[in-house]
Amino acid sequence: MLTDIEIAQQAKMLKINEIASNLGVSEDDLEPYGHYKAKLSEQLFTKLKDKPDGKLILVTAINPTPAGEGKTTISVGLAEAMKHIGKNAVLALREPSLGPVFGIKGGAAGGGYAQVVPMEDINLHFTGDMHAITAANNLLCAMIDNHLQQGNELRIDQRRILFKRAMDMNDRSLRYINVGLGGKVNGIPREDGFQITVASEVMAILCLAADLSDLKERLGRILVAYDLDGKPVFARDIGACGAMTALLKDALKPNLVQTLENTPAIMHGGPFANIAHGCNSVRATKLALKLGDYCITEAGFGSDLGAEKFMDIKCRFAGLKPDCVVLVATIRALKYNGGIPKTELTTENVDALKKGIVNLRTHIENMKKFGVPVVVAINRFHTDSEAEIAYIREFCEEMGVEVSLAEIFANGGAGGTDLAQKVCSTIENTPSAYKPLYDEKLPIKEKLGIIAKEIYRADGVIYTAQAEKAIKEIEGLGFGDIPVCVAKTQYSLSDDPTKLGKPENFEITVRDVKLSAGAGFVVAFTGDIMTMPGLPKAPAALKIDCDNDGNISGLF
Repeated sequence: MLTDIEIAQQAKMLKINEIASNLGVSEDDLEPYGHYKAKLSEQLFTKLKDKPDGKLILVTAINPTPAGEGKTTISVGLAEAMKHIGKNAVLALREPSLGPVFGIKGGAAGGGYAQVVPMEDINLHFTGDMHAITAANNLLCAMIDNHLQQGNELRIDQRRILFKRAMDMNDRSLRYINVGLGGKVNGIPREDGFQITVASEVMAILCLAADLSDLKERLGRILVAYDLDGKPVFARDIGACGAMTALLKDALKPNLVQTLENTPAIMHGGPFANIAHGCNSVRATKLALKLGDYCITEAGFGSDLGAEKFMDIKCRFAGLKPDCVVLVATIRALKYNGGIPKTELTTENVDALKKGIVNLRTHIENMKKFGVPVVVAINRFHTDSEAEIAYIREFCEEMGVEVSLAEIFANGGAGGTDLAQKVCSTIENTPSAYKPLYDEKLPIKEKLGIIAKEIYRADGVIYTAQAEKAIKEIEGLGFGDIPVCVAKTQYSLSDDPTKLGKPENFEITVRDVKLSAGAGFVVAFTGDIMTMPGLPKAPAALKIDCDNDGNISGLF
């Protein structure tokens, strides 16, 4: 059996100018990075502005488990399957972060015969977007410290500097550090720390910016510190936003690649959904909607995180209206939610499936609260029994949603034609009545209360003293009427990763709240969420190698 990277290395890719040509994109609007990847020009947005949008399909999932769900694989395979049934679809996905590539997860470009290629490039340096975001983030940090060193005209309180350095790698040792040590010439000593690049507000800003002008304006709004009188200091006060924009001007352009079956894919931006808003860039999604009759995009982790933020943050800001939600699950993951250990998931157990299916039920109900029709995609494994499949079909029929058994990992687009047909039929016969979950003008606590009750199914929200203080401060600055982005474990509907299925009789604890004024949302931190992950005991990096001819192995 071939590994993902071996399958990808055998792919018959088309030159990227041919992929672009098939989309109606001329070479003048293509900025190639080698033969198989390119950036799409700024002028293309202007040329397509009067073209009607296609239909928007969001792929999301149940809460992830060690059994795996395959959300990106389903997204890729669905786009390929659309071509099999004569539809013109364009993928819009996030770029992988190096952190999980070398950590636990491995590569993030799909799997089996439903992958985006060139897989090695996408999972490693790609077109340099992650590096540009990292550089822009750290330029701001360097300018803050230089301002302190050069006399501190803004009277910045070095104990209240909020903006952290970033690096696109899991490195727990950098969470809390001291900088400026070694004497007067080496800066002002203070406590600092790193977060992973995908958690940086610069990443969020890039993914939500409408254009270069909007990008610069948003960068200027980043709250970096408070002064000695308790007044806010923004990036524009430091004078950093112009230089940061210069570093990001090419990174703002979406990237064009292809699937194993030569379906066009636009990959751009990559915030995590458990610590950020979890969606690819607005620009990539809008471009895909112009270039295809269907845009297939995904949001990170389960629908309680990525999809909620897609609906309440991204769609709200960008004026998007999703036409259908594809909710991905596996029978073995549902059995895991029913209390069965990972070692027994390949054995038929309908009773465990019946217990664990409450997780799927909750996610279906949650997505319907946004007024968008749902199709369930069961990522099928050969160990799924006929009795288990029959129960899934019966359950989805009772829930009033279509269900499709997708064999995309093994068969690519051909294994997803039933899913593609059901998605198209659902869009045609059940019009979307999309609406956000809450009014953004509500106070911060009310918005968090609605998410906790309606999406997580919590009894309420507990706020630490630090969170209470932060909310009061943020609302005092006039930023209380913007959406909220909850940083929460992906493994449970609650803030406790050990509570599977549909937890009951619990409250969410908000331990801190941070203003991301440039991105345009407030981040609420729950549980033990870290914005700088660590490597596991046996990181994926141990299996990755490169031979003397430059051939990479072990990358998933």
